[in-house]
Amino acid sequence: MKNIERMAALCMNDLDEDGDDDGDLENDADLLAELNEVLEDDEEQGVRKPPPSSVPPQRSNAAPASQNAPTSLEAHLQERLDMYQTAITNAKAMGETSKARRYDRGLKTLQSMLTLVKKGKPIDEDEIPPPVATGGKPSTAPQAEPIREPEKPALANTPPQMANVKPVQDAPPAAPSKPQLLLPPSQRETAVTPDTPAISPLTPELKASILSRQREYKLAALKAKQSGNTDQAKQLYQVSKRLDSVVESVDRGEFVDISSLPPPPAYTCVSALSAPRSVAEALQQRMDKYKEAAESAKSKGDDRKARMHQRIIKQYQDAIKAHKAGRPVNLAELPVPPGCPPLQGTEGGQQNFMGVLETAMKLANQDADADADEDEKAQKVASKFSETSGNSQQQLDFLTMRRQQFVKAALRSKEMKDMQGATQHLRNAKGLEPMITAAKAGLPVDITKVPAAPVSEDDYRLSHSRSSALSPRSSEQYTQLMVQLKQQHEKCLAYSQQFTHVGNLAETARFEKLAEECMSNIEVLKKAHAKGRSVPKFHTEERTFNSVKIFPTLTSNDMVLTVVKGINLPAPPGVSGNDLDASVRFEFPFPSAEEAQRDKTSTVRNSNCPEFKEKFKLNIKRDHRGFKRVVQAKGIKFEVVHKGGLFKTDKVVGSAQLKLEALENQCEIRDIIDVLDGRKATGGKLEVCVKIREPLSGVQLQPVTEKWLVIDPLTPSPEKDRDSSPPQYKLHSFSLLHHDKERLEWKINDYKKNRRDPSELIKQHMDVCQRLQWQKSYLEKHPAALTGTTCN
Repeated sequence: MKNIERMAALCMNDLDEDGDDDGDLENDADLLAELNEVLEDDEEQGVRKPPPSSVPPQRSNAAPASQNAPTSLEAHLQERLDMYQTAITNAKAMGETSKARRYDRGLKTLQSMLTLVKKGKPIDEDEIPPPVATGGKPSTAPQAEPIREPEKPALANTPPQMANVKPVQDAPPAAPSKPQLLLPPSQRETAVTPDTPAISPLTPELKASILSRQREYKLAALKAKQSGNTDQAKQLYQVSKRLDSVVESVDRGEFVDISSLPPPPAYTCVSALSAPRSVAEALQQRMDKYKEAAESAKSKGDDRKARMHQRIIKQYQDAIKAHKAGRPVNLAELPVPPGCPPLQGTEGGQQNFMGVLETAMKLANQDADADADEDEKAQKVASKFSETSGNSQQQLDFLTMRRQQFVKAALRSKEMKDMQGATQHLRNAKGLEPMITAAKAGLPVDITKVPAAPVSEDDYRLSHSRSSALSPRSSEQYTQLMVQLKQQHEKCLAYSQQFTHVGNLAETARFEKLAEECMSNIEVLKKAHAKGRSVPKFHTEERTFNSVKIFPTLTSNDMVLTVVKGINLPAPPGVSGNDLDASVRFEFPFPSAEEAQRDKTSTVRNSNCPEFKEKFKLNIKRDHRGFKRVVQAKGIKFEVVHKGGLFKTDKVVGSAQLKLEALENQCEIRDIIDVLDGRKATGGKLEVCVKIREPLSGVQLQPVTEKWLVIDPLTPSPEKDRDSSPPQYKLHSFSLLHHDKERLEWKINDYKKNRRDPSELIKQHMDVCQRLQWQKSYLEKHPAALTGTTCN
């Protein structure tokens, strides 16, 4: 009987180890961390399934000895209790908290059953928690030899005992199919005989192959879990757990047919998303992925997971809206769906993204015959990412133009002997090179960090004409045209800088082109003035472009409320309109209704149309959910109050409500709202205004139409021959001009040492240099001037 009980306990241990023992999983902490949460429930079910098939033999054996049944049951419960206590201690020592909690639940059940047995009350033996591998290993190891010895006479001489053993051996088919794990006892006998060393399973190569196959299933389960395929992860994980019993059979010296092992896992990664052509497309793909997950969770009745996915979908919707508005989006803060690579532009850049794609391809590609096809796919994906999109090309053009502007400004400063300014411009040009490299690689660039374009007052200065004197009227027209072109150029630069700060590349590039066009017109005007020509022809055009409406004096947490005036405000009974002493008080329910921000205007006496024109600065938090709720549903409440006299209290004569939904797309609300008495209109109105720095959902663009001055290109005069035209300057001695140049350079340096403004000297120096250059080119083209003209 003792042998039969030990055999039943051993069979129960084998079943439990198939469903619960971790084996090599203790050495694979990453896999446990990934699969523990999803598979914990399945493990509990697998652990609780064996008792119905393993306990009946105990009841059949204990039936003849009814007198000793309570004692043996109590001893059995006590032994199982000690086993669970040891298992809990080992699990806590290994850091397996989930397994310790599961064992603790079984321990409490055993304690309650043991208490009932000691009191003489019956218990359901089917409810006894099964033996666990962690607590049962020390006791099962020495039992392996004694159990196998009586097994031989049991097969030949004692059929009744075989009847008791057979239900235990037939129990495994009730679990997931395991015919490949253990072979019949007759084959085990031949496996240990010395006559068959060729098929002996005690070779290390067989054990290594089994462990390798188990490792493959663990890795496949981990890949399935990371890709979001939890069902397939459960199946692969259970197969890897079943292989633990095969390894133990090999360790015990039992025969194992390697051909009966499960085949290599054929799991492949979930088909990845198609390579996005832009950031907007990538965001849309991932949002659709989360929408599918939300619908799946909702169909399964998992409301918590559905709400979680809905919150993530809202984040992606906000990101897509911000990207379409031209504002920068922090892609690193967005969750990534399972099985999807990180978004391009997040931490790690494009190289990490491509690395993830290549790794996924290698893991999915297990067949050697498919290597060539996968290489072709990888090349196609790489070619898609190497192609610069339209947005990247626009970024590259903008950055290249800005760098050229800084280089030209540096050369101009060097010619004017301003070495400090030239160094600063060169430093700015060098600082743009990393951004240009990133733009060439197709990566997004934060254009808000690009410095403003260099501007010099010399660009707007008209040089003096020496060939012919201009009439006062022509000089005045030149000056007016230059002033107007300067205003247009500065306006383009200002608008370009505004759109640069908000990250709108398209509008920035548009105003950069307008600024270049204005500078071309300025150059045409300067050339005509330098040659002494009449004022060039010009015309005006109507140009419509978008401008950013923003209140730069306000911070992002400021909101300014202005109570402008009241119109025909109602008076209380017994008071005429001209005797109304009105004031307005308001309530802004943020951060909460209990802590609302309240204030009131001063009192305007003897008028039902008072003008208040008072401003109040309110505190807001743009991203706070309470503020968004106030904007969408509540607004600001106003009350018109008539001030009471002596021994009289103030009386509310009407109320009004200002809705704030327009702040989503506008940074200013100016409205005239009706004053109500309850729900009844009083005929009075209240004019109020609310301002924030910029709209809550992004930048507010407003179209502006202006008259734009355009200078017509210069055309050469047909009546004058270029060769017969008089020289632009009088010819002077080269040595005299060089002497004047050196003298001016010395004076400029002296002025700078004394910290004086050398602007006038710089103009003269430029004029001398220009005359030298002109005289040299003129004498090369007109050699006759050397003999026909006397140089002074």
